[in-house]
Formats: sequence, structure tokens, C-alpha cells
Amino acid sequence: MDPTSEELDSLVLAAQKLWELDENRLTPGEDYAINIQQGKSMWQRGDAASERLFKGVKRETWTKPTFIIFYNLLDNYQRETGEAEVETAQERKETSDFLDAVMATKVMKYCHKYCAKRGVAPAGTADFKKVLYQMWFAFYRRDGQNDSCGFEHVFVGESKGESITGFHNWIQFYIEEGRGNVDYLGYVRPKTGRDRADDDDRLISVQFAWKGEEKNVSTFFVGTSPEFELALYTLCFLCNPDEEKTFLEIGPYDLNIVCYRIRSKYGDKVATAYPDLLGEDPTNQLAGLAL
Repeated sequence: MDPTSEELDSLVLAAQKLWELDENRLTPGEDYAINIQQGKSMWQRGDAASERLFKGVKRETWTKPTFIIFYNLLDNYQRETGEAEVETAQERKETSDFLDAVMATKVMKYCHKYCAKRGVAPAGTADFKKVLYQMWFAFYRRDGQNDSCGFEHVFVGESKGESITGFHNWIQFYIEEGRGNVDYLGYVRPKTGRDRADDDDRLISVQFAWKGEEKNVSTFFVGTSPEFELALYTLCFLCNPDEEKTFLEIGPYDLNIVCYRIRSKYGDKVATAYPDLLGEDPTNQLAGLAL
């Protein structure tokens, strides 16, 4: 898990190593199944999918420690921006437990060593945990005082006015779809490269409605572990701080990881982070964000 000199010189190689180290990643057709159905452009309205996106996820998935603790975090946040978040002692413990769990995995250990050797993160485990907490879980102002944080925006999703922002995680999508809160409206055709998605894809762009409010496009990995996504976004956020997009090659995909940040004297915070197959940022997720 020690990064090589070649990997330290290349975020592309580092991301490929993270992909290789993701032991908890699920296998399409074995651990989960999706039903892509019809494609559309990101601006096309209407429902192009009469059925759900997810056919199912293997029950054993929910015995994996990071998946269990990740699930516990999803109900810790207010959906609407502008409503202040209040973290209870139990929620703070759940966050701490989640960070402990992901930091024990190979992908996050590699991410930590990589960032430390690049000089953008402390070498000590406890200090790196503080960095991760500040980046992902410290609250900031989006539409109101302490109404958002990076984890909530990226992994859970938020409601802003009559639209959805963030929401770039397949587990949250699967859970909310199963509860009847998400209506899958079809996949969004990539602008470049491959012309369509299929049921074995591990990275898709979709259009959906969440509790009646639509998002015209959201791109997320499918079947990846929570620790892989957190490590990947953390790596790009810390090691490429002057760029909003980091080009990577992960599995069969050429993509950008898009990261926006909230500048803070206590350490920058994640405003958003997500994979981009479209070559642009069509959601304008920073509109109205108080920096």
C-alpha cells in the first residue's frame, strides 16, 4: 500500500491503484443488478424509465462494516439548504466511527500515505482523521448558517428551492429508491466517448426526482465502496488544489473528478466532489453558495 515513485508523480496512476485496492467493491450481475432502460439528453424532460434503476443488491453487502456505518450517517442531515444542521452526540460518534472504519481499509491507508508523502496531509493517523473531519463533516454556510457540509452534499444530497443538488452516491440512491422517494427518469447519454450505458456500467449519469424535486443529471459510481469514493475525492481535493477538474483513468472510464472547495483558515472544506463523464458542470452547484 506504499505508493511508488511513479504513482507519486501521477494522480492517474494513484487513482488506478485505489481502484485495485477497493476490496469491498461489488460485482455487477453477482452482488447487484441495475436496469438502465432508456437514455436521454440532460435537458430532455419526461420519464424515460418505467421501472426502477436498481433491481437489487445482495443482502451480504450490508454486513460490510463501512457500508453499515455509512448507512447510519444518511439520516443525520436536514434535507433543505438554509436549515441549520445540529449534530447530536450520537451523530458525532457515528461520524467518528465511520472515519475510523474507512481509515482501516486499504484504499484509505493508501490515500493517507500518498497525501502525506506529497506533503499535503499529516503523517499521523489521528491528525489525518481531523483533516478528513474538517474537509467532509465540518458545517459551513450554503444558504444559511451551518446548513451544509461536504459529506451531506456529495453523499446524501440536498434540496435547494425546487431542485436537488449534490446526491452523487449509489447507496443513497438505492436506499431512497427502495423507499419510494426516488423516481428514476432514465440515464443521461455521455457527450463524449461511449454513446450509451449498459447494465454492467460502474459509472453512470442519471436523471431522477427525489421526493418530487428533479435533478437533470447526477453522475455516480455504482457498486464501489464508501471508502473508495471518499479516498478518491480526498486524493484529488488535497493533491490538486488549484484545479477544479482532475483527469483520471479508472477501470474502463476516462473521466474528470470535479472538486470545488470552501476556503477556510482552519482547513478547506469540500463544497462538492463528483465524477464527470459529460465534460462540463451542468448543475451549476455553486450558484448562490456563500464562500
